[in-house]
Amino acid sequence: MPKERPSLKGRLLVATPLLTDPNFAGTVVFLCRHDTDGAFGVILNRPLATEAIEIVPEWAARCAPPSLLFDGGPVRRTSAVALGLDLDAPRSTKPGWTAVQGPVGLVDLRADPESLSPTIEHVRIFAGSSGWDAQQLDREIREDAWFVVQSRAADVFTADPQTIWREVLRRHPRYALYAFSGVDIAQN
Repeated sequence: MPKERPSLKGRLLVATPLLTDPNFAGTVVFLCRHDTDGAFGVILNRPLATEAIEIVPEWAARCAPPSLLFDGGPVRRTSAVALGLDLDAPRSTKPGWTAVQGPVGLVDLRADPESLSPTIEHVRIFAGSSGWDAQQLDREIREDAWFVVQSRAADVFTADPQTIWREVLRRHPRYALYAFSGVDIAQN
């Protein structure tokens, strides 16, 4: 990561129509880490057919609707990553919780849900994640593969993940026009 670029941790990466890699075409990625070692995040708009309760039954009561497992990306697909919503998170540190952006943080799924803060309202569980080596993400952004936009907690826990790509673009004045185009520029 170049020194002049601040960390993009907590931001959304929205795939531009130029990004044709099937792992990321049409995706919205929430960045959990972005530093000199690289970047790590999860795809927000690829729900799978598997109910989260089948994978982590102890967390079922806290899963945000739809309570499905999500495809977080092509890295370590057999590992689970969880994001949680805790409105008390900005004011305290908690075991089993790593703050990312405002009330959104990473939740340690190995912890007993009852031992974690009762203020963790929602959890979303991802199979795998998305990752970039040092400088790789910055290069992809310079090559116009990604739009970078501010995130909202509602983006991470949306009940309608299939519409988030367009919704995020619509609210950004610079990229709103893309929301009305197809993800595949060959169709335009």
